[in-house]
Amino acid sequence: MNTNTANRDMHYLQLLSNTFPTIAAASTEIINLEAIMNLPKGTEHFLADLHGESAAFQHVLKNASGNIRRKVSELFKGDIREAERRELCTLIYYPEQKLELIKANEEDLDDWYHITIHRLVAVCRDVSSKYTRSKVRKSLPKDFGYIIEELLHERTDDVDKAAYVNVIVDTIISTGRADDFIVAISNVIQRLAIDQLHILGDIYDRGPGAHIILDTLRQYHSWDIQWGNHDILWMGACAGNNACICNVLRLCLRYANLTTIEEAYGINLVPLATFAMEVYGDDPCEEFQPKFLKDNTMEDKYQRLTAQMHKAISVIQFKKEALIFHRRPEWQMEDRCVLEHIDYQRGVYVVDGQEYEMKSCHFPTVDPANPNELTPEEHQLMERLHHSFRVSEKLQKHIKMLLSHGCMYSICNQNLLFHAAIPLNDDGSLKEVELYKGERFSGKDLMHNIGMMVRAAFENDTEQEQRLYARDYFLYLWCGKDSPLFDKSKMATFERYFLTDKTTYKEEKGNYFRLRDNEEVCDRILDSFGVKGPNRHIINGHVPVHVVKGENPIKANGKLMVIDGGFSEAYHNETGIAGYTLVYHSRGFQLVQHEPFTSAQDAIQRGLDIKSTTQLVELSAHRMRVADTDKGEELRAQVEDLRQLLYAYRHGILKERK
Repeated sequence: MNTNTANRDMHYLQLLSNTFPTIAAASTEIINLEAIMNLPKGTEHFLADLHGESAAFQHVLKNASGNIRRKVSELFKGDIREAERRELCTLIYYPEQKLELIKANEEDLDDWYHITIHRLVAVCRDVSSKYTRSKVRKSLPKDFGYIIEELLHERTDDVDKAAYVNVIVDTIISTGRADDFIVAISNVIQRLAIDQLHILGDIYDRGPGAHIILDTLRQYHSWDIQWGNHDILWMGACAGNNACICNVLRLCLRYANLTTIEEAYGINLVPLATFAMEVYGDDPCEEFQPKFLKDNTMEDKYQRLTAQMHKAISVIQFKKEALIFHRRPEWQMEDRCVLEHIDYQRGVYVVDGQEYEMKSCHFPTVDPANPNELTPEEHQLMERLHHSFRVSEKLQKHIKMLLSHGCMYSICNQNLLFHAAIPLNDDGSLKEVELYKGERFSGKDLMHNIGMMVRAAFENDTEQEQRLYARDYFLYLWCGKDSPLFDKSKMATFERYFLTDKTTYKEEKGNYFRLRDNEEVCDRILDSFGVKGPNRHIINGHVPVHVVKGENPIKANGKLMVIDGGFSEAYHNETGIAGYTLVYHSRGFQLVQHEPFTSAQDAIQRGLDIKSTTQLVELSAHRMRVADTDKGEELRAQVEDLRQLLYAYRHGILKERK
């Protein structure tokens, strides 16, 4: 570094010298960073489309999509039976529950403790081997941190330390701490098996446990999310978009899933139930009967009430959406003001001169002269629902988590992550999409500015007009033709409920879904986002992979991987599987295909894991190190800064602070 460079960077070097005040301190940090860069790359775990299936999510998180089972098999293959390896894995996943079963049946518990603790230490040693001692130490529980660290770095095959290690284990057992220790070290194994968790959208809707998933993530060590269309819908509801509130409630009622709404977020649905019974008491609401998933049943009277509530909120939704579509003509969605297309006297739906037969035409709250106007009762109901969403403390907390950990896209280690699509023209070029006040963006700029628009809806310092637009824009993101979270011709909600002609149900997918198997198109998208390198990829979810129809999740000659988790039971018959997850470790990518999850109870009592098939997508020619990752680039920059600091110390440009 020459003197001019030193002078230019003097202010920065002075700040850096506060942390590293001597040559020795700076040199030690350089040694540390250079060593870290030569550790194996940490394991990344990719999940998508969780859709409230908290039990399946937690199990996949616990077993790291089979990563823990793979390590146990590698460690103990030929040494212990398959049944014992399976039992050990179940113990790692569910230590508290499994211990209860074992203690009720095991005759020589002390012997079992001794064998099991040594095995758990071996697994923990293996999963911690790619991290620094400092990072591992930070992951250890306070009560057993010192003990686990000693056991990880001392071995019984060392003659001089064998007695030392065995006495530690014996003492854990004799002092009655064996159960606590097993729970603690099992949690450490789970923690260290995955370095970074990526969720490619759609935590919400369909399943009953979205709030449980978010509570789990709140405690998770390192995760990020690329918002999905269902997440955006809930974010819009939280921001006060009444059309989004209606959509959220409609979907919950459609799948007879009110747990998240009522129990988790405390949304009061009594006003909606009262209104529905009064207005639709004589309406069979056949089109609005809830869809029941496995083990979800309901008494006839509650099923009828749910259908009435479902219809009530759907009609209000159509009105609220139309008001926004008329307020935002630049979106070109006024054709979706569906209540305006009904001939209420003849009971037919008319579009472009074409008439369609309706299943029913009972709309007691719709004034044919002003079909989008809410009745006084509907208006009062929406005020109450709006208030409930806005004052739900837990909902606000969860949405803040999505904002702080999320964005529309992410680039990580040469991988471009987003939930659904990038708007494209017919020829595969990036499509410009209009945002606020006529500004037009495409590709990376579009995704970035949409992310800024989303955040603007929640920031108090946003100018009022822009904040109102941002709040409206959640609806466009949910169902707009050029939305990167939708990318279809229309959302045919009304048609499915009310029209007999099933051809009207079709939602034509956008150009991204038509062209995403084209390697040239994927390269164009990757180039536009500045993703470089020979092994770059697009990873997204959103659309289930129809394995039963022979669809392959790996597209564009390996450039694109679709990992719709398929966690939602609603998709299982359609796809034939429970979706995919992706693991990216130091040796390459592994795509894991899952069968439907039964239950945690089956996993605990019978040792049943999710049946998974692992496919090697791409293996690296060499074992990847931290130096090969984005983190490696950061560390190299830090090393260069520290070398400049050393130069400044040694040439008298800065004085050491001894």
